[in-house]
This record gives sequence, structure tokens and C-alpha cells, in this order.
Amino acid sequence: MLLPLALAVGGCATPDTPAVPSPSFSAAEEALYLKRFELQRNAAIEGGGLPAYDPLEPVRGAERYQPLPEAEPRIARQALADAQRFAAERKSSAFLVWHDGALVKESYFGGADRDYLVNSKSLAKPLTAIIIGRAILEGHIRSLDQPVADFITEWKGDPGKSRILVRHLLDMRSGLLPQGFGSGPENVLNRAYLHPRHDEVIINEYPLVNDPGSRYEYANANSELVAPLIERATGQRYHDYVSDALLIPLGAQGGTVWVNRPGGMAHAGCCIQLPAQTWARLGILLLNDGIWKGQRLLPEGYVTKMRTSTAENPHAGLGVWIAGNYIRGRGPLHPSMDAGKTLHSEPYADRDLFLFDGNGSQVVYIVPSQGLVIVRTGDRPAKDKPWDNSYIPNKIIGSIERMPGEAMPKPQASGE
Repeated sequence: MLLPLALAVGGCATPDTPAVPSPSFSAAEEALYLKRFELQRNAAIEGGGLPAYDPLEPVRGAERYQPLPEAEPRIARQALADAQRFAAERKSSAFLVWHDGALVKESYFGGADRDYLVNSKSLAKPLTAIIIGRAILEGHIRSLDQPVADFITEWKGDPGKSRILVRHLLDMRSGLLPQGFGSGPENVLNRAYLHPRHDEVIINEYPLVNDPGSRYEYANANSELVAPLIERATGQRYHDYVSDALLIPLGAQGGTVWVNRPGGMAHAGCCIQLPAQTWARLGILLLNDGIWKGQRLLPEGYVTKMRTSTAENPHAGLGVWIAGNYIRGRGPLHPSMDAGKTLHSEPYADRDLFLFDGNGSQVVYIVPSQGLVIVRTGDRPAKDKPWDNSYIPNKIIGSIERMPGEAMPKPQASGE
């Protein structure tokens, strides 16, 4: 879930945390930041987000793009129709179902089509975990347990930040200040999102409030730091590496990404726009343990690490959410927080399920035991038609027409 600006997030109210602005930022850069802040504040008053991302840069995809293959479903057609109707009634732009190696349902709504660029919001966060895996496989990063300070060298002498590991950025246990409320432009949460040098703000101004690895706390800063880390590790700009190392090998369509200034740093924690079939391909890659058409794109065992929780949050892995034991409401914040939770009306029909989950209930469900990937993109549903994270996957899993002797799914264990 994207919690982009301190003014507009759910969760605990944290003390207003002023930044100590870098003297290297120009007056023009500070003026642009204030302009963006005012745009966001005015939009937040109306209940919206930043009106537009500016500037955008292209994210290259495959030159010879071919849509995903299609097949007749081995899922009851009525169940697919019911799931599609549920999505359509909740401001969706796309609804896709992949099963047994083929696309068995593909629907678009409200003028969207296969080329429509989905505003990813926090669907971008699992992308950061996948691209770290690519960099590990290609030898740019040693492991998930390598110190971030090996790349963000400004942290080398810091007794706290020097102990942040790569995995801590992905599982939200870095110890960096969590997302919360902040009222003014001096707040570091706002500067870390809207400043034209937001990456430098996070590196140099953003506070550490917990020991690294000791506590789960959702913070966009964690995911945003993946962009400068990848750039320093690979020598490529973040979105160029995403293209060359991931989208092109996947045969996927590209799109656009928000950069903090012309020629500047991409926002890795949000704000990449890619078509729905590209998000489906990322889910299929994880479904197949990091292998695409016989080529290993992620280290062996990496997907298992992605979908392994920590003691600090049993429902969070590396950029993805995990079924774990059933709870009726699960949100992005610390498990003790009541705000921002999404309804799960019943246990998942298969405990093997894990998912991408972004703001507006944009989801990519992945169920390896069922050979199943489900994508729903779009806007936040209306209050009178709330999103239920269990409905679509359970409707579809329960309606798979099984072969003789085929194992039945094992439901999510009760936790309440």
C-alpha cells in the first residue's frame, strides 16, 4: 500500500519531524519542492493524491512484445464471471487470471485496454525486491545480508545506519522513521517524497528511530532507497536496469516512471506506470520460482526468501504479503496498528497464497500450488463497495475443475 505523503497517510500520528535541509540544495530546488508540497496539500484536502507526476521518463520494454498466451479455462465460467463482476463494481481498470500456463480471463474497464499504463503506487514495492534479486544473480550485490552502507557510503561512519542490511529495506525492518502524519513542508516525510533531490534527503536527513532488524515499521523511504542502491551497484539508472535486467527478458511492455527532476532519481517505492500484463508477468515469474521460459532470472531459493515472514510481522515478506495465519484485517502498518486495514472476510482457500498489495487495493495474487496468478488494478473502491481481499482468490480457487487425483488446496490456518 502506498502511503505517499505524511499529510495523507493512515497510521499512527508521529511527532512532526523537521529535516535539517542540506546546504547543497539550490533555492530553485527548494522552490520546486514547496510548489509540489502545495499541490499535494490542496489535493489531500479534497481527498486525493498528487495530481500528476512530473517529470516522467520512459521505462523501456521488449521491442517485440507479444501478449500472454490464452487458453480455455479450467475454472468454472460462472466463478470467473462473478469475480469479474466484483472487480468491475469496485473501480477496477483491469482484471486478469492466469492458470495452468495461460491467460484464461482478461477484462478492462472504464476505457482501459492492454496498453493502459497502471499507476502502480505500492505495486512498485515488490518490484524493488525482484530487481534486488536480479542484481544478486548478476553479481552486483553479494546477498540480502550485505550492508546497505557498502553502496550508500554516506552511512559508513554512522553507528546505526551502517548496520542496515539490504533485506531490511525490503522487509521494512531498517529502523528508519515510519510513515505517519506531518503537517508542514519542513517535515522530512514530505521532503522524502516531493523534493527534487528526494534520494539525498532520505540518505542525509531521514532519521533512524529503531535498531536495524529489531522492528517492522512501514516506510516508503525503505523502498525509495532501492533506486540509489541499484544505481550505485550496477552503474545504470534504476529504471534502465529494470528494463534491461527484467522487463526485456520477460518480454514485457514498458511504461513510464516519475523521476525527482529531469535526469534525476526514479521513485522506486511508487510511481512507475506499467500495463496490467506486465504486472501479471512479474507474478508469473514468482509463480515459477524466478524462472522465465527456462531462463533463471532470480537466484535459486530467492522467491522462498521473498515469501518468508519475520518474527516482527508474520504477514510481511520481502516486498510481498503472506497468507500466514488468518486475520480479518491486515494492513501495511505495524501489526499493532488498527488503521488502514483491508478486509479479509474469510481465510484464503489456499495457504500457499502470497500477493502484491498496493494502494487502492491493487493486487497480484500468486498461488504456486494452484498454478494461479490473479491481477486487479484500478482506483480505490467506493465506501459502499469495500474491497475484500479474500473474495476473488477464494471464488476462483474453489471453482477450479480438478483432474482425477489432483490434490485439493489446503486452506489458510485460523489465527483468530
